[in-house]
Amino acid sequence: MTKAEFYVSADVEADGPVPGPFSMSSFGLAVAGVHDGTAFQTLDPVDRTFYAELKPISDAYDPEALAVSGLDRDRLAREGQEPTLAMDAVAAWLATVSDELAAAPVFLAYPLGYDWMWMYWYFMQFAADGSPFGHSRCLDLKTFYAAKSASPIIESTKRSMPRHLLSSRPHTHNALDDAIEQAELFQNMMRWNQAEL
Repeated sequence: MTKAEFYVSADVEADGPVPGPFSMSSFGLAVAGVHDGTAFQTLDPVDRTFYAELKPISDAYDPEALAVSGLDRDRLAREGQEPTLAMDAVAAWLATVSDELAAAPVFLAYPLGYDWMWMYWYFMQFAADGSPFGHSRCLDLKTFYAAKSASPIIESTKRSMPRHLLSSRPHTHNALDDAIEQAELFQNMMRWNQAEL
């Protein structure tokens, strides 16, 4: 019997290019839908979300990277969640959603390489039970679009996508806002018929 899966749109804001030397500032997750092995069912991504702002784990940061999110690093140092608490909390949330939907979580991002790198590293470094997504239960929306449109990866940008695939929500660089926006992009891609090209 095929196990159902639910798709979790993820967005990360960070203060540098890689985890470890630099810190994840915030992350947002939004559940986009469920696939039961036969059909995909969209879910309102606003209904099941998780958001956290984290304390920095090092003194190093890139001012340009930090500026993208607009988050204040001094405030995060005072008020952000400890990474161990945040990663255990999101793992518990994912387990609750998994029980509710009777499905396993799949991580979605655009592009996957950046957001997955941060979240996987933080799960493995700080969560008691490691990654709820295993080491590879993830989907890159950039590659997904390239495959569905028969486009080269280098041309698989949001600017090149048909407008009906894009969410009407603004891209704010708030991790939760952007995760919800990206969930809607994924839903539109799942419904998309190539004949519409």
